[in-house]
Amino acid sequence: MKVVISGASGFVGSHLTKEFEKREWNITPLIRSDFKLSDSEFSKKFIGADVVIHLAGATINRRWSESYKKELYSSRIDTAKKIVKAMEIMEKKPKLFISTSAVGIYAGDGQYNEESAVYANDFLGSLAQDWEKAALEAKSLGVRTVIFRFGIVMGHGGGVLQQMVPMFKLGLGGTIGNGKQPFSWVHIDDQMRAYFYIIEHEDLEGIFNLMAPTPTTNYGLTKALGKALHRPTFFVIPKFILQLRFGSEAAEVFAGGQYVTPLRLPKAGFEFKFKTIEDALNDLFDRD
Repeated sequence: MKVVISGASGFVGSHLTKEFEKREWNITPLIRSDFKLSDSEFSKKFIGADVVIHLAGATINRRWSESYKKELYSSRIDTAKKIVKAMEIMEKKPKLFISTSAVGIYAGDGQYNEESAVYANDFLGSLAQDWEKAALEAKSLGVRTVIFRFGIVMGHGGGVLQQMVPMFKLGLGGTIGNGKQPFSWVHIDDQMRAYFYIIEHEDLEGIFNLMAPTPTTNYGLTKALGKALHRPTFFVIPKFILQLRFGSEAAEVFAGGQYVTPLRLPKAGFEFKFKTIEDALNDLFDRD
């Protein structure tokens, strides 16, 4: 099996790459300079590919200047368009294209799944919608196309835990504001299993929410992480701290959240191993 993957060095990409290596699959990572190649040269990277996975995207966890917002957009949408164009040029096209989206596509008020959705009317919501639109163009090429809308990924080596754990280990962990914000998440192991489930089940295509079936809240996450680490969680982080670090627009996003559940994956027979945040964190920190 040959896999071409963008974002292979990122948090999720590095975990996926390890899983592919275990199976002795042939992996071709796409690096930043590859996207500067001409369309014809770029398309040569995909020759013989069975699966193409698009994970590339600049991190949202920094201050959003106008120039950085352009980078957030280009690193997701322009790269998706470049990949679809490469597949269009190919005579023998890949069997499967899996692209990425995020829970931030959904509005913060309400409870949603793939078939019952209200989309966010903010920068991240628009970013995710444009990202999906660009990726779904692959369908017109006859390529089976899947988009995973990620919940917040819980795992070692990156993501939210990499930012939270040091403070929690110092006993400085706490909620953001009142902690009532919904928090939709997925254990990294379930995320990896979902990729292989999609690869193996050739009848599945379209958009899939990739998050645990039981969202929690910021308070629930805080208490579960404190318990897993055996640390107190007395502090409350006011929104203005986030505003100082990230600016007002990004702070609104980081202080909010979405209540989103998966519908299509369970319908297709996929079973999440980690259904509660307590189970997920206990598993992750039992490994330490």
